[in-house]
Amino acid sequence: MQKSAERMDHLLSRLGYCSRSEVRDLLREGRVRVAGELLRKASARVNAAEVWVDEEPIDHPHAFYLLYHKPLGKVCAHDDPRAIYQDFPLRWRYRRPALSSVGRLDRETSGVLLLTDDGDWLHHWTSPRRAIPRVYRVTLQEPLRSDAANILAAGTLMLDGEDTPCRPAALHRLTEREVLLTLTEGRYHEVRRMFAALDNLVLTLHREAYGPFLLDDLPAGGWRELTVAERMREEIP
Repeated sequence: MQKSAERMDHLLSRLGYCSRSEVRDLLREGRVRVAGELLRKASARVNAAEVWVDEEPIDHPHAFYLLYHKPLGKVCAHDDPRAIYQDFPLRWRYRRPALSSVGRLDRETSGVLLLTDDGDWLHHWTSPRRAIPRVYRVTLQEPLRSDAANILAAGTLMLDGEDTPCRPAALHRLTEREVLLTLTEGRYHEVRRMFAALDNLVLTLHREAYGPFLLDDLPAGGWRELTVAERMREEIP
């Protein structure tokens, strides 16, 4: 369904190209076209699909969806010099609604991260009721204890400072110090705290999958747009 027309100054400021007052400068400089024609009036109502700035169509005039390979050292906060948003085009930091991550990964965790400015889609993929599976590759300081898989699968593990046990989690042993762990909840620093409760220490942590979303060959710090088919996926591929 075609979106309704929108004032040019509101559209470009909402997408982070410039402030509403600066739109007039873009128009005076002949940098904005609508359906191939130069536009001079900031208050003109336009169809976003027909708007070009600097000889390119405006990007993502409506909601958009990204798969991102979060590197180590980056954080998911907006106002931080180490923010993941530094890896994206500058104007995306000023979009309204804001581009936000679907859940978070801490500074010492790398891997799959989804981002969007679609609040309903974000809620769909973060709602605890959906129990989205997350797969982590974990390197441990000490050899994994022999009963770890059974304890995690039982759903009885208690974390320090909490009064409800973790949901059952699946553990696949790769080596005596490296495992794949699948969770269906997202408590604060949950993976690290789970292994601490098992008398071990996490040395490296990398999220390999979030629901059906995988990094494949996407390099650290890289991102790509999700296809329509991908963003319409359900939790299980």
